[in-house]
Amino acid sequence: MKNKILTGLLGFFIAILIITFSIGLPIYFRPFYYIQIDTLNIEEYSGADYDTIKDAFDELMDYLTIPGNEFGTGAFPYSEEGKSHFVDCKVLFDLNLYAFIISLVGFAVLMILKKIGVFQLWRPFGMNIAFSSGAYTLGFFALIGGLVAINFDRAFTIFHTIFFPGKDNWLFNPYTDGIIMILPQDFFMNCAILIFSSIILLCLDCICSGLIEKYREKLHAEHSFI
Repeated sequence: MKNKILTGLLGFFIAILIITFSIGLPIYFRPFYYIQIDTLNIEEYSGADYDTIKDAFDELMDYLTIPGNEFGTGAFPYSEEGKSHFVDCKVLFDLNLYAFIISLVGFAVLMILKKIGVFQLWRPFGMNIAFSSGAYTLGFFALIGGLVAINFDRAFTIFHTIFFPGKDNWLFNPYTDGIIMILPQDFFMNCAILIFSSIILLCLDCICSGLIEKYREKLHAEHSFI
C-alpha cells in the first residue's frame, strides 16, 4: 500500500541530508580555508604568517568539531565575550551534525522498509519522491540565495540576528579577538557560495534522477504495449 506519510518523511530526510551535508562542507573540509589564506591575502591582512594562521584556524575548528577539545585561537588573543560566540557556534555545528546523522539513519531505515515491502512510495504528480524533494529544496534555496546575492552584508547581519538572537558578541574587536583578522567576511561569503552550490547540484541530481526514472518507465510501458 502506498503510504503518503512515510513517503513525505523520506522526502523530508532527503532534503535535510542535502542541506546538512552542504553546510558541513566548509566546516569539515579544511583545505577550503587553507586555499583562501593565499587567495584572500589573509597573511597581509592579519600580519601573521601562513603557519600561524593555519594553526590558529585548526585549533579553533578542533574545538568546534571535535568533542572534548578545549577552546583556543592559536597565537591570537581572545576575550570571554568572543569565546562565548564560538560556544554558540559549536551548538549550531553540533545540531547540523546530529540532523545529518538522524536523517541518514532515517533515510536508510525507510529505504530498507520499502525494499522489504512494508510500504510503497507515493508518487506526487507521478514523480518519485527524490524529484519532489529536490525540486522543493532547490526552489526554496534559490529564493534565499537570490536574496543573499543582492546584499550579502545585510544577509550576514540577518543571519546572525536569527541564529544568535539578542546577542552582539559576533561583532568582534580585532584588538581583543585577533582571530577575526584571519576570518574576513569574504571567507564567509565564499562559504555561502560553496553551500548554495552544493545544495543546487545535489537538488539537480535528485531532479535528474527522477526525470530519468520517469523516462525509463515511459519506454518500458511503450515496449510492453508493443
